Formats: sequence, C-alpha cells, structure tokens
Amino acid sequence: MSPASTGASTSVGAVPSVPVPDCSGSDTGGSDASDSRLTPGGPGYRRMSLALFLAGVATFALLYSTQALLPLISGEFGVAASEASWTVAAATGGLALFVLPMSALSERFGRRTVMTASLAVAVAVGLLVPFAPSLGALVVLRGVQGAALAGLPASATAYLAEEVRPKALVTAIGLFVAGNSVGGMSGRVITGWVAQEWGWRVSVGVIGVLAVACAVAFRLLLPAPRHFTPGSLRPRVLFGTVRGHLADPLLRRLYAIGALFMTVFGGVYTVIGYRLTAAPFGLPQGIVGSIFLVYLVGTVSASAAGRLVGRFGRRGALYLAGGTTAAGLLLSLAASLPLVLLGLVLITAGFFAGHAVASSAVGKTATHGRAQASALYQSAYYIGSSVGSTVGALAFRTGGWAGTVGVGLLAVAGVVAITVLGSVAARRAVARPGRASVRAAAH
Repeated sequence: MSPASTGASTSVGAVPSVPVPDCSGSDTGGSDASDSRLTPGGPGYRRMSLALFLAGVATFALLYSTQALLPLISGEFGVAASEASWTVAAATGGLALFVLPMSALSERFGRRTVMTASLAVAVAVGLLVPFAPSLGALVVLRGVQGAALAGLPASATAYLAEEVRPKALVTAIGLFVAGNSVGGMSGRVITGWVAQEWGWRVSVGVIGVLAVACAVAFRLLLPAPRHFTPGSLRPRVLFGTVRGHLADPLLRRLYAIGALFMTVFGGVYTVIGYRLTAAPFGLPQGIVGSIFLVYLVGTVSASAAGRLVGRFGRRGALYLAGGTTAAGLLLSLAASLPLVLLGLVLITAGFFAGHAVASSAVGKTATHGRAQASALYQSAYYIGSSVGSTVGALAFRTGGWAGTVGVGLLAVAGVVAITVLGSVAARRAVARPGRASVRAAAH
C-alpha cells in the first residue's frame, strides 16, 4: 500500500498527494476494508494503546519527577523556589531543544526504534539522578534526561497518525495524553510519600525503577509499524519541511496554543508545593504529593477530547478548555483548601483537554513530515513548560500565589485570542474558493 493511501510519511521534504484531512470527525477512508490501519476493536489496537499509555506514564513520571519535591530540594541545597525550579525547567527545556532532531531521526530510523532508544537512555539517567552531588549536577542530569525523552512525544504522535485510522486518531492521542497525566500524577504522589519517609533522593530513584518497568512493557507490547516509509536525514530537506510547517498559519496557531496551555500548567504545578507547605495550609510533603491525584481528572478530560470536538467543534472545545482553566485559576486564589483543590481540578481538566485537542489537530493537519510537525508542537509545548515553571516561580517569589495566577490568566487570554483569530480566518477562508479555504474551515 502506498504512502498516499495509508497516510504514512514519505520523504521528509516531499508533499504526498493525499486528500485534505477531514477534521470534522468523519473517517475518511476509515471504513474501507482495504485500510489496514489500526482501529478500536481491531487486532493490535489494544496492545498499541496500552504500550503508548505506558510510554506516556514513563515520560511524565521522569520529566516531572522533581516537581513535587522542590521544597525539599530547596531545603537541602539552601536555594529559593526560583532556583530549585531549574530542575524542572532544565528537563523540559532539554526536551524542547532536542525534540526536532529526534523527530528527524524517527523519520529515518522509525518511530518505534527512536522511542525505544529514548526511553532506554532516559531511564538510565533517571537511575543516576538520586546521586547528584549538587544542585548544578542535578540540573545537568535533568537536562540530559529531558533531551533523551525528546524522542517520545513527536514520534508517538507521528506513529499514531500513520498507524491509526483518521476517525480514531483523536481518541488514540487522547489515550497517550492520558498516560502522560497518569505518569505525572503517580510520579508526584509516589515521590511525595517516599520523600516524607526517606528523602527526595530515594523517591526519584523509585521513579526511575518504575520507568524501567514501563519501558520494558512498552517495547514488548507496541506493534511493529506497517505504514512507515523512511525519509531523508539531509539537513536541507529537514529545514525545508520545518519552514513549510512554520509557514502554515493553522499550525502556528496550534503551536502557540500548546505553549500557552503548558505555561499555565507548568507554573501552577511548580509552585503549588511551596504554597501548600506554607501557612495557612502547612501540609506535610506526603499530603502535598497526594494533591497530584487530581491528575486523574486530566486522564478523563484528555480521553474525552474526541467527544468534545465532535460536539462543540475544535474551536469550541478550545474555548471550553480555556474557560475551565481560567475558572480554576481564579478559584485557587481562595484561602480555603477545598476551593484550592477544586481550582486545581478545573485547571487540570482544562489543560489536558486543550492539549489533546491541539496536538491531535497537528497530526491531522500535517500531510507530510508529520514527525517534524509534531516535534514543532512538542517543542513549543515544552518551551511553554519551561517558561511557566521559571516565570511562575519568579512571580511567586515577588507576588505570592496571586502572581503565579496572574501569569496563568495572561496565558489563557492568549489561548482565547488565538482561537478567536482562527475563527475569523476560517470565516474569511470560507468565502474564498479552493482547497485552502476548505482546509481552514474544517479547523
């Protein structure tokens, strides 16, 4: 079966002749019995879903393994929140910098190969993190770990875009994102309770062991790709593909939306531990770690992203996600612990829904160089995380929790403004004939 008929990647710089992606939710070609791509209920789909779910668990558990432990890291090394937050920012920054090169390797050597190698290196570094002798060494190790993890997100999205039928793509990506939320939650809960008894070093070591188990299961479960076509590693071809994606106004909007949503999330969850361990709450480390159980809400909202798009449309789902996040930020300003927790629930639900909607739209929009398109989204997304964790911590240092919330509200306002611009562009495009107008209106 040719790349054009399967939706697989062709040469990185080539634009295959494929139909315009149908973003309304219809399964373009998905009902064709000759379509051998994976579909819910079909052979291999459950194994694929579980494998990528576990990859998502390992990725987020490792990537944010120090986030719930920042007060303890600050205490051991005698640094402020803004300095300790670099253990998070270095990991997400490393991922943001290396996700594009890793995506190029996945175009040449295959999605499964790159994802397997990335997990192997990341878990190996994760087993070294507990032995970091200084804050500087810890930050360096976390940066290397983030760079290694860069092979996961873009490759996974590209794998799904090639191996899963279009109608099931949003749901499949939602399950991968749900794995992210479970990994983020379990990592923080486990580290919180383990650190309370044995310190932060033992707790990050436990996360490393958990990630090893996830990595082994991932490699055993993930079906071999059947619709991947190797691309070129030539820099000129790669840069041409990247330029083409960045010239696409729809992709640019989706990249910005992902970055802004993650700015909110990175800022809130980097600082929340400091707020809850201080007055008036004064919670112990184990309880603070358990606060991250609200990530389960993200698992649900990410998995429901496909239904939200089907009911409200893509832009309607983004408005709903942004509004939910903003409401949660405002609620979190209360001095009441139940209201703060409710605010975190809304922030988490809004973030994961918005992320799943935007990332799945990238997979459907890019008709060539999917790994690069996804890599650019992931790069923007994790730059948002680094900015959020750093700026959110600085805002907390100067303005308290209200300062962090202010940063988050500005980011949500950016999401809404970009979505409004997309709506205006779509209305204008409908009035113009041609493929571009149909494509813009569909999004």
